[in-house]
Amino acid sequence: MSTPKNPKKAPVSYDYDAIVIGTGPGGEGSAMKLAKAGKRVAVIEKYRDIGGGCTHWGTIPSKALRHSVTQLIELKNNALFTNNYPQKQSFTFADVLRHTEQVISKQVKMRSSFYNRNNCTLYFGEASFIDNHSIRIKSADGSLETITAQDIIIATGSRPYHPVDIDFNSPNVYDSDTILSLDYQPQHIVIYGAGVIGCEYASIFRGLGVKTDLVNTRDRLLSFLDAEMSDALSYHFRNSGMILRHDEEYQKVEHSSEGVVIHFKSGKKMKADCLLYANGRTGNTDLLNLEAVGLKPDGRGQLAINENYQTSVDNIYAVGDVIGYPSLASAAYDQGRIAANLIITREGKRKLIKDIPTGIYTIPEISSVGKTEQILTQQKVPYEVGRAQFKDLARSQILGSDVGSLKILFHRDTKEILGIHCFGERAAEIIHIGQAIMEQEGPGNTIEYFANTTFNYPTMAEAYRVAALNGLNRLF
Repeated sequence: MSTPKNPKKAPVSYDYDAIVIGTGPGGEGSAMKLAKAGKRVAVIEKYRDIGGGCTHWGTIPSKALRHSVTQLIELKNNALFTNNYPQKQSFTFADVLRHTEQVISKQVKMRSSFYNRNNCTLYFGEASFIDNHSIRIKSADGSLETITAQDIIIATGSRPYHPVDIDFNSPNVYDSDTILSLDYQPQHIVIYGAGVIGCEYASIFRGLGVKTDLVNTRDRLLSFLDAEMSDALSYHFRNSGMILRHDEEYQKVEHSSEGVVIHFKSGKKMKADCLLYANGRTGNTDLLNLEAVGLKPDGRGQLAINENYQTSVDNIYAVGDVIGYPSLASAAYDQGRIAANLIITREGKRKLIKDIPTGIYTIPEISSVGKTEQILTQQKVPYEVGRAQFKDLARSQILGSDVGSLKILFHRDTKEILGIHCFGERAAEIIHIGQAIMEQEGPGNTIEYFANTTFNYPTMAEAYRVAALNGLNRLF
């Protein structure tokens, strides 16, 4: 019997259709999308519980802490409780952490159920590549296991950046992960790095009555924001008694049992009980043995990807913090779903939305979507501004939370909404009302929608009507 000249190769058999490394928002979005499409999915988590950095050290803990501190501030400022009910003299960081631990526990339980009911196979251990279809898993007891898949998604997240000249083993030097182990109430804290994480923790500690110094390596807070929002945050930080230092870089950090002293290149010094270093993040790629598949992360451990979240190796994808900007839990979840969709359909039709909303959980909150005044001015776009001050809203007066404003930027001629910026309590919720209209195509996106819509009264959403009328009245 003669042998065919071009025999067909037998299809390669893999243990799974896809392996997802990491169970944060990016990993969860990937795994759920793949599983619901009928794919055989394995998920690997290094930590003892699922949820990733988002659940255990980042988004969930910091926002839960912030909520507790905000409630304490409201309680202290509420005359009803101040005059009629005895209050605990002070609440410590350890006190508010207890609520945070409860929220984390609920999140882990809920998210674990997602994997279980969608028949994802969970592995707990450290993942590393053998080749572009094979992953070795090292369990906590040291045992090794190898699994294979057609496609692999890296969703390993990031961790706080550690400069080599700062001793993070010192008992009074913390990063944004280890600060959750703080078991005493400092009298004075220095936070180095005034990005989103630094500003959020500065709000938390100042809200607890801790003397707080916030050191910014740039010329203003959160410089990616609309300047008016950034200025408002700076004002309220200073008004709360916080010390801000802009355009500063540390030269060295001294630490002893009594505290820390930060020496700056400008010649200044700061002394405090402890230091929270919150200046930058590093992608969790160092343990993946990426050399085995020819991938090389950049200096911050981040991987390069194309618009479909594919790395330079076609069947290996990367999503979430491990690819850098925008480094948002919300975006990571969508990135995971988009990467999974390409694996399912082999068509890269889905894309991340152009205008991703930003939510910053300082006290008060800041949220924005779209372009800033500064960008529109540089682009020479003829825009106008509509504003609503929270102090003028009945709902805000009822809540006793009158700090804040809503600003809508719109095109003078077409009335198209170009950007929305909100400062104040519930800003991250309020922004989505405007985002829904801003995302409409053509004439569906117009500021006149808010002027012509009837809102519940009293509500915070009414700020859109007030801002719309304010802006339209400026046209001539």
